[in-house]
Amino acid sequence: MPDFPNEWITTQEAAELTGYTTALIRYLARNKHIKAQKFGRDWMIKRGSVQVYAEEMRRLGTAKHDPRGRNDT
Repeated sequence: MPDFPNEWITTQEAAELTGYTTALIRYLARNKHIKAQKFGRDWMIKRGSVQVYAEEMRRLGTAKHDPRGRNDT
């Protein structure tokens, strides 16, 4: 599939793209961790935004869970 960073995708497509659940995608959208817009009852997600978020989480690994905000590696 071509990479269209500004393309709007559904929460289901975002979940399939990242391996996350649709519930987590909706949570990320509601809390503005990813760029999204609600149309009626449905969220639409910017593909590039969710890809960047997922890549950052993979890069951080376990460091994303450090409540002190530090990485002891």
